Amino acid sequence: MNDLVDGARVEGTVLFQDEDIYAKAVDPIEVRRRIGMVFQKPNPFPKSIYDNIAYGPRVTGMKVDNMDDLVEEALTRSALWGEVKDKLKQSAFGLSGGQQQRLCIARTIAVQPDVILMDEPCSALDPIATSRIEDLMHELRKDYTIIIVTHNMQQAARVADRTAFFTALADESTGDRTGVLVEYDLTRNIFEQPQDQRTEDYISGRFG
Repeated sequence: MNDLVDGARVEGTVLFQDEDIYAKAVDPIEVRRRIGMVFQKPNPFPKSIYDNIAYGPRVTGMKVDNMDDLVEEALTRSALWGEVKDKLKQSAFGLSGGQQQRLCIARTIAVQPDVILMDEPCSALDPIATSRIEDLMHELRKDYTIIIVTHNMQQAARVADRTAFFTALADESTGDRTGVLVEYDLTRNIFEQPQDQRTEDYISGRFG
């Protein structure tokens, strides 16, 4: 989608399992299947609950023996099946914000990705819905690599095994800002024994 932004450009490489995902020979559809994405705000498709789950497997050409079983499994794994099993044909827009976000997670795992990227998945949710999403992340990490972006330090401490702290550097001549990795370690080490002063300053509230 970044290609739709005027002036957008790609520099360098992004490696996934030792392969540059921007290489011309790489199938972008396969990349999207193997790397799932859950956005900051719930974004269900304007379709039924059922079709939100079935859409991904259909458009990616997955071989599915029984779509009903796949839909049920995805909704069950996202802790949503019990709440929606009697209204699968109803619009996904009728769900609460927390339910919509769990639906988006179910939609993601329906295509059986290797990695799930989550961009501040709880920032638009209330504390109860946030707790459910965090519980779900704990359950899903048994089978998936999950990368979550969050500005909530308490959340990072609760859900992450390892934590990376980034900061932004500004180019004074252009105004462009570039994300820079400051520190990456076990979450406990990041919060209890940070090795970089910038990390310690952020955790202690001196900036950020």
